[in-house]
Amino acid sequence: MSKPIHPTLTTAYYAQAILSFAISLGAVAIALVYLPASAWVRAFLALGILYVVTSAFTLAKVVRDRQELSDVTNRVDQARLDKLLTEHDPFKVEAP
Repeated sequence: MSKPIHPTLTTAYYAQAILSFAISLGAVAIALVYLPASAWVRAFLALGILYVVTSAFTLAKVVRDRQELSDVTNRVDQARLDKLLTEHDPFKVEAP
């Protein structure tokens, strides 16, 4: 039985994702600070951005959890199939 190939995350990919997130969030924060609008408008936009960021984290977690659940289900199904195949004897004759 061959083991499935698991994708690995490199350190560079991980660092790039963190850096990209930090730069984008920083750019939006700077834009909000220098936005030529009243404090109420800036606060409303900041709250909207906070909601989008937390929703993105929640969505990423849900997608990851679903993918992990499907991996566990596939492993259980594979274990059941392996057990059936090892217990099966095609040359066994049942006595009447």
